[in-house]
Amino acid sequence: MALSKSNGSASHIYYGWWIVVAAFLNLFFVVGILFYGFPVFYPYFVESLSFTRAQVTQGFLLGFLFAGLPFGLLAGTLIDRSGARIVILAGVGLVGLPLLLMGRMKHFWQFEILCIVEVIGYVLAGPIANQVLIAKWFGRRRGRAMGYAYLGLGLGGVAAPTLVNFLARSLGWRHGLELLGTFILLMLFPIGIWVTRSSPEESGVNAESFREEPPPLENSLSPSTSSAAVSQAVRSGAFWLIIVGSSLAIGAIGAVIQHFILFLKDAGYSATAASQYSTILLTASLGGRVVVGYLADHFRKSYLMALFYFLIGASIFLLAYPHSPAVLSAFAIVFGFSMGADYMLIPLVTAECFGTAALGKLLALIIMGYSLGQWAAPWFVGKMFDAQQSYDLAWRIVAILGMTGAAAIYAIPTSMRIQTDCARGPLPRN
Repeated sequence: MALSKSNGSASHIYYGWWIVVAAFLNLFFVVGILFYGFPVFYPYFVESLSFTRAQVTQGFLLGFLFAGLPFGLLAGTLIDRSGARIVILAGVGLVGLPLLLMGRMKHFWQFEILCIVEVIGYVLAGPIANQVLIAKWFGRRRGRAMGYAYLGLGLGGVAAPTLVNFLARSLGWRHGLELLGTFILLMLFPIGIWVTRSSPEESGVNAESFREEPPPLENSLSPSTSSAAVSQAVRSGAFWLIIVGSSLAIGAIGAVIQHFILFLKDAGYSATAASQYSTILLTASLGGRVVVGYLADHFRKSYLMALFYFLIGASIFLLAYPHSPAVLSAFAIVFGFSMGADYMLIPLVTAECFGTAALGKLLALIIMGYSLGQWAAPWFVGKMFDAQQSYDLAWRIVAILGMTGAAAIYAIPTSMRIQTDCARGPLPRN
C-alpha cells in the first residue's frame, strides 16, 4: 500500500498514521520509559546514595514547581505558532542528556538539578506536543488515533520495569541510566527529523483527499481568535473542573506508580517479583488505551473519564491487602486498565469542550496543573512513609483524592462547547 503525503486516492495511507507512529515512539521513550521505568532505580538511590523516600520523588516535584509551568506555557505557545516538531526535538535532547549525566551523580543536589532539566525535556517532548500532533492530523477518528499513539506510553511502561531491572542488575544502575539516555537520543532524533510533521499543511497533505479525515476546521483560526479561545476557556467552569479532576486522579496514579515497587519490597516481595506485578499493571493499561480509544469515538468523553477516574481511586483501597496475590493482581488489572484510559482522555475531553484552535496552550495549562499533582502526591506519600514507616494511611487518602477527581470530571456541564469555534461552523465529528 503506497505512502502518500499529497493528494491521492483513498487506497493510499493517510500520512497522519505515520504521525501516530512518531507519537507512539515519543511517548514510548519519553513517558513510558522515564515515568514508569525510573522508579525501578529508586531502591538503588536509597541504598547507594542514602536518599530518603521523599527525596527520590522530590527531584521531579521541584522540576515541575520551578520549570514545569513556564516551560509548559512556552511549549504550548511554540506549538501553536511554530508547530510541535521543533519543540519535540528540543525536548528529546533534554530528556536524554540528563540520564547520561545521572550515571555520574554522587550528591542529592546533582540529582535535583538533573531532574529539573529532565522535566523540561519531558514537558517539551512528552504529552503536550504529541497530543496536539494527533489532534491537528485527525478529525472524526481522533479518539482511535490517540489510543494507538498512547499504546506507546503503555508499551513503554510494560517494558520499562523489566528492562530497567535487567540493566541495573546486569550493568549496575549507573551504566543502566547512561544506556537509556543514549538509546533515547539515538532513537528519537531521527524520528523527529525524518518522520514528524507538525500539521498536514507543513507536509503538503490535502486531508480532504482522504475521505476518512476531513481537516479540523478550527485550525484555521487567527492568532487573535486563538487568544480569545484561551481567554474564554480559562474563564469557564469546565476548564477548572478538568484541571482539578485530572490533578487529583493523576496525583493518585503518580503516587502508586512511584512507590509501587518500594511498597511491594516492604511487603516482602523481591525486586523481580515487584517488577512482575508492575508489568501486569502496565500491561492492563494497554487494554485501556485501545478499548477507550474506540469508546471515545462513540460516547461522551467526560463521562468515560469520570468512570475511569472513579475506578482508579476505588481500586487503591485494595492495596490494604498486599500479601494476597489474588487481590494484588486484581488491583493491578483494574488500576492499570483505568490508568490506560486517563491520559488520552484529557486531550479528547479538552478538544470536545474547547476545539483545537488553541489546544496547545490549553493542554499546556492543564498538563502543568495535573503534573503538580502527579509529583506532589508521590512526595506527600513519601513524607508520610518516612514519618510512619507505613503506606496504609497514605493509600487511603490517595484513594479518596482519586474518587474526588472523578466527581469533578462528572460535573463538567453537558452543553459545554466554546462559542468561538462553533461560530465558524460545525467541527468534524470525533
